[in-house]
Amino acid sequence: MAGAIRNETPTIRAKVLVVDDDETIRASLSLILELEGFEVATAASVNDALRLIGSNVFDVLLSDLHMPGAGDGLTVVSAMRHSNPAAVTIILSGFPEMKEAAAAILLQADEILVKPMAPMVLIHTIRERLERGTATRPSPAENVATILEQATKSTIEDWLLRVELEPVIISVRLSVEDRCAHLPQLFRDLVFRLRNPLPLGTRALVSPSAASHGLVRREQGYSAAMLVEESRMLQVSIFQTLQNNLFRVNFSLLLVGVMAIADEVDSQLAQAMASYISESKVDLLPA
Repeated sequence: MAGAIRNETPTIRAKVLVVDDDETIRASLSLILELEGFEVATAASVNDALRLIGSNVFDVLLSDLHMPGAGDGLTVVSAMRHSNPAAVTIILSGFPEMKEAAAAILLQADEILVKPMAPMVLIHTIRERLERGTATRPSPAENVATILEQATKSTIEDWLLRVELEPVIISVRLSVEDRCAHLPQLFRDLVFRLRNPLPLGTRALVSPSAASHGLVRREQGYSAAMLVEESRMLQVSIFQTLQNNLFRVNFSLLLVGVMAIADEVDSQLAQAMASYISESKVDLLPA
């Protein structure tokens, strides 16, 4: 008599991505999860996590909220939401007070857990979330232009804070109004550029306000190096605004938007510098 044939379906193990800059935490979480039957991959930084998310499909993301370098846990969550909306996303924080901010964080992640937590609490949370499924959220659909338009005021305020920490720049004493006078028009130009994209390699539009800004800064006593530094800090503030709003961004348009921002800000700096230098040459001419 022939033996009975067993029809066994292999168990599919849920794949978990653990993101934490602390090697000890990564190792301990990996061990706990593997012992509970999960398949685990780890990342020590935001960039490492983004590479893994772009090339793998995960069922669960466990990410530390605060990590050094570019970005943080919410950046990783946003990327996972875009790449794999079905994945359960859990934020880990070492700060108990983060529970107070849970409502805002949970607009992006499914759960927030405070470290250290009992291993079985973590395992129970993961399994419960896998059974329940991810929270239903509208897909991020806002473009970069809309976000910058809405956040112009806060971005200028962030830029001003950065500028005021630079002793060389604030050695030129100006009122807040005079220091920031060029920025509202620059942001209008930037939003227009984002909404009316130019083909790659096309020369940026001429901005009369940028040329005027170069002349004004020269009259105010700025050096060329100070002009460049202010422009650099402006790009930092703009990109920080985008970082803060990643959960709202349409990722399919993000890279093009970032390239346009960098090109437009650099173009306006070049135009300001051209007028600054041109006026300097005029001053050197004999009377």
